[in-house]
Amino acid sequence: MGVLILIRHGQSQWNLENRFTGWTDIPLTDRGRADAATAAATLSSYRFDRAFTSKLNRATETLSIMLGALKQTQIPIEADTALNERHYGDLQGLNKAETAAKFGKEQVQLWRRSYGTRPPKGESMEDCETRTLPYFLDKIFPHVAQGETVLVAAHGNSLRPIIKYLDKLTPESAAALEIGLCTPYVYTFEGEKLMKKDIIAVEGIVTQGASLTEKSVKEGRV
Repeated sequence: MGVLILIRHGQSQWNLENRFTGWTDIPLTDRGRADAATAAATLSSYRFDRAFTSKLNRATETLSIMLGALKQTQIPIEADTALNERHYGDLQGLNKAETAAKFGKEQVQLWRRSYGTRPPKGESMEDCETRTLPYFLDKIFPHVAQGETVLVAAHGNSLRPIIKYLDKLTPESAAALEIGLCTPYVYTFEGEKLMKKDIIAVEGIVTQGASLTEKSVKEGRV
């Protein structure tokens, strides 16, 4: 049996500040680091054969913390820009609530949650899929199909196309999907056949990123 575990990075400084991050290389907060270690504890029964991550610090640090906590730092690790977060173009660095106030909540929601709509000079979710999914199918999934246990630490919008593929979601359903920070998505395979999916609830961690309005940030909703 092969096992694929997908995990979104811990809380970053710009998650905390409610900013569009994209490819800007923003570090984890102390809370994000602590949550990565807490999430690792829920995976203590797994022995990983290899791991994959993006080229962005918040994902690579999350992976490093988790493997350190699990005492599995010697496994092969591959980092690739194919697993980077969606590029938000001109929105990167902007506060989400302020951007919604300026351009309208509907427009910003379209940029964020429409599968095919690009923000100015940025990528759509569909664009992200064109680089992420082929990498997953070529570089990651063959190891799982061969019976290995693989950990992938990446980002909401680079994990989204993988989950879309595995769960057979429509573009609309994938666009609406919320992927929690530091929340393990565990897929068990027999060869290439998916046998089981589990989402592990990790108590006490920050699971939400940021939101379009300060009110929903305070309420803990993306």
